[in-house]
Amino acid sequence: MVKQSFSHVEHWVFDLDNTLYHPSARLFDQIEAKMIAYVMETLGVDHGAADKMRGDYWRNHGTTLAGLMADHDIDPDPFLVAVHDISLDHLEPDQVLADHITALPGRKIVYTNGSAPYAERVLAARGLSGLFDGIYGVEHAGYRPKPERTAFERVFAQAGVDTSKAAMFEDDPRNLSAPHAMGMRTVHVAPEVFAGEHIHHHTMDLTAFLGHLR
Repeated sequence: MVKQSFSHVEHWVFDLDNTLYHPSARLFDQIEAKMIAYVMETLGVDHGAADKMRGDYWRNHGTTLAGLMADHDIDPDPFLVAVHDISLDHLEPDQVLADHITALPGRKIVYTNGSAPYAERVLAARGLSGLFDGIYGVEHAGYRPKPERTAFERVFAQAGVDTSKAAMFEDDPRNLSAPHAMGMRTVHVAPEVFAGEHIHHHTMDLTAFLGHLR
């Protein structure tokens, strides 16, 4: 039974984008466009080159930001401000999800490869403000991205997460490998099923999944 698999969990870790809202909101379309524009302006390359760089860095470094820092020594803070300056008009409050998160026993945190201020805006738009004990962005990991284990370790140390009593909810299957290795219960939240030994559960609907745990 799914509920029994989480009976030991006292620390609940949620990714943000495409996890605490449905990917149909397509916020990443806006973010990716902002990234391309930033790379074009900062590095003086054309649209095609900037888009290729964005995708290559995401695949090879975990985030576009990590690749830009590694290869071009860019300042991460202006980048994070620029790429997260997007409209959240497509997001709607989800009171049922809010109720299910509130009912979870123990501590709840958000950990995103985006920035904490951006996460706070998204949570407000979803009606989830004030439900979490901490909100952690890539800046709290020293700008190192998920899926790097050191990024998780740094954030979890700050948040006081006991990984032997924790669960991770995440849309990117790459980002569940380290939590699994650290002893966490892992839940892949996405429309498509991804097979992997590091994934314990899959759901297309986080709200419904959390409802089964109540």
